[in-house]
Amino acid sequence: MLSSLFWIVPACAVLALVFAFSFYRQMKKKSEGTEQMMKIASYVRQGAMAYLKQQYKVVLLVFAVLTVFFSLLAYVFKVQNPWVPGAFLTGGFFSALAGFFGMKTATHASARTANAARDSLNSGLQVAFRSGAVMGLVVVGLGLLDISIWFVILNVAYPVAEHGTHGLVIITTTMLTFGMGASTQALFARVGGGIFTKAADVGADLVGKVEAGIPEDDQRNPATIADNVGDNVGDVAGMGADLYESYCGSVLATAALGAAAFTGSVDIQFKAVIAPMIIAAFGTVLSILGIFAVKTRENADQRLLLKALNRGINLSSVLIILVSFFVLRFLGIPNSLGIWGSIVTGLLVGIGIGKVTEYYTSSSYKPTQEISRNAQTGPATVIIAGLGTGMLSTAFPVLFIVVGTIFAYLFSAGFDMSNMSMGLYGIGIAAVGMLSTLGITLATDAYGPIADNAGGNAEMSGLGKEVRTRTDALDSLGNTTAATGKGFAIGSAALTALALLASYIEEIKIGLVRIGRTVLEFEDGHTIETVKATLTDFMNYYDVNLMNPKVLVGMFTGSMLAFLFCGLTMNAVGAAAGKMVEEVRRQFRTIAGILEGEAEPDYARCVAISTKGAQTAMIVPSLLAIIAPIVMGVIFGVAGVMGILTGGLAAGFVLAVFMANSGGAWDNAKKYIEEGNFGGKNSDSHKAAIIGDTVGDPFKDTSGPSLNILIKLMTMVSIVMAGLTVAFSIL
Repeated sequence: MLSSLFWIVPACAVLALVFAFSFYRQMKKKSEGTEQMMKIASYVRQGAMAYLKQQYKVVLLVFAVLTVFFSLLAYVFKVQNPWVPGAFLTGGFFSALAGFFGMKTATHASARTANAARDSLNSGLQVAFRSGAVMGLVVVGLGLLDISIWFVILNVAYPVAEHGTHGLVIITTTMLTFGMGASTQALFARVGGGIFTKAADVGADLVGKVEAGIPEDDQRNPATIADNVGDNVGDVAGMGADLYESYCGSVLATAALGAAAFTGSVDIQFKAVIAPMIIAAFGTVLSILGIFAVKTRENADQRLLLKALNRGINLSSVLIILVSFFVLRFLGIPNSLGIWGSIVTGLLVGIGIGKVTEYYTSSSYKPTQEISRNAQTGPATVIIAGLGTGMLSTAFPVLFIVVGTIFAYLFSAGFDMSNMSMGLYGIGIAAVGMLSTLGITLATDAYGPIADNAGGNAEMSGLGKEVRTRTDALDSLGNTTAATGKGFAIGSAALTALALLASYIEEIKIGLVRIGRTVLEFEDGHTIETVKATLTDFMNYYDVNLMNPKVLVGMFTGSMLAFLFCGLTMNAVGAAAGKMVEEVRRQFRTIAGILEGEAEPDYARCVAISTKGAQTAMIVPSLLAIIAPIVMGVIFGVAGVMGILTGGLAAGFVLAVFMANSGGAWDNAKKYIEEGNFGGKNSDSHKAAIIGDTVGDPFKDTSGPSLNILIKLMTMVSIVMAGLTVAFSIL
């Protein structure tokens, strides 16, 4: 059952990829500048590709093992859908592909951005932002294409004419499983990339800027190239893979909830399933329009640059609100006005979290300026102020998610709290609304590392103070957009995870039917057909309530996992950074003429240290997210799994916001001093702020942003393993 409306989705996916390729070609036609600029860009490009190649080898091995495991569950033990292994592989493949294309573009764009900045600030902004847009459009294009392909395949495998409304339930819950492949790849990309980039960044800052007193991105610093490589593998490839799985997860979870909410009518059910896909598709087109609206004038300050980016984002957001209204009215879904209210709620929550993040992390506002002021009394007060700011910054994002969740539920449920199926559909479609314009919001995030690398290239190539001032302005803006992007990603993860929790119950229902348990028998003696059981019925059947020790054990475990995960990744950065510090000191000590600029540092050695540190340290934290929910399900069953997912979501969300905002504020506090405030560069205040920045580096670029993948991956794993959980659990 595929109506003509569905084909809008793959058409918009192809359009996004066409524009991504067009922006890439436009960027490639720009000049990379001088011979030195091209040389430095080639070092970064080679290092980034070498790292990615090594990372994909490790990830490929993990995927091979997991695919064999899923195949055993599907084909031998018959507790899993036979399409799961293939869906899992394609999810990981498309996620990796999105990251690869984005990073390839970024490594070609940095020198061209620096060269364009020699002409004007606006020229530099255009090159950097359009190159970042390649990442945004590739992610949404490949995501919608992957969803479209599987929807067509599964409609053939489970024709609605034969299976009725149950067919669409099977189709949508099966499609959810490719989200696990995307989540697994995203976590490895985020954790590995984060460890790589922050090991290099900390080493470069502590020895180069603090001990040797040389400028940031100085070519005499052996860790500089590794630092620039890290920006690409962590903040481009990692972020791209991260938001790819958020984007797909929100659409797929909402489609599954739509199939569950409208089991009375195949026609309405189908429209509820394709509604999130179509809204995401139109959001892609509107993101392209927003990208063309981003431009600024020469001598623009931080506020004007932010205004230029916000112009594009706001245009796309307003238009998707209007378009989604007409889409829902045209589809004729019951309570379409209420569902539209849920979409608007999701968008407003995303914008609200972005604004709060901007306030707490931008040097244009008081919180970050106060951290800079504290640098006058040393690094200890800088760290205390940054931690305090990060903690304070969690209040409004959490309140926005709370209020947004309630209103999204109520709007779709017709303000009837008992109408749970429609309310949960509203939460899912609110996540879709938040991510519908991901093409441009991700562009603003991918723009950051491109601008950062452009500044490094300008410094190492000696382009002069005027060019460096322009690239610094672009870079400072990039820090704010990166922090905003991380807040946005974390917020979308919270709503998506809530929707996935509800989808988990639908997968439990499918799993029970698959093993032949067609009737649920309750303790009081009454029975109900499994296929007709509601979410509340399953909660009662598995005794999912706060008085059940299985649920409480799960909640404590999930909360602990968020902190354990952060501890492992923070320590990994610390260990790799320690080796980087020793290596930079060794080169300064043993390579004659390096500080005088008469000898070239061994950049490759530093890249190798970061690569090795990332590859060895990323495995345990990543596997933790996969193994923990499986073990919990085998021991404590469905109640334990619901507990671990709830605890991980609540603790992980708040911890992620705190870490991302603290790190972003410390970074921009340092840059605020570098602009000439509180003593300026090379002052004691500056050195204190650098210490704060190095503490914040793994906060904002490793542990914090990885947490939102952790909470979604645990949910995805639980969904994929639902068949095993219902077929076998010890307690």
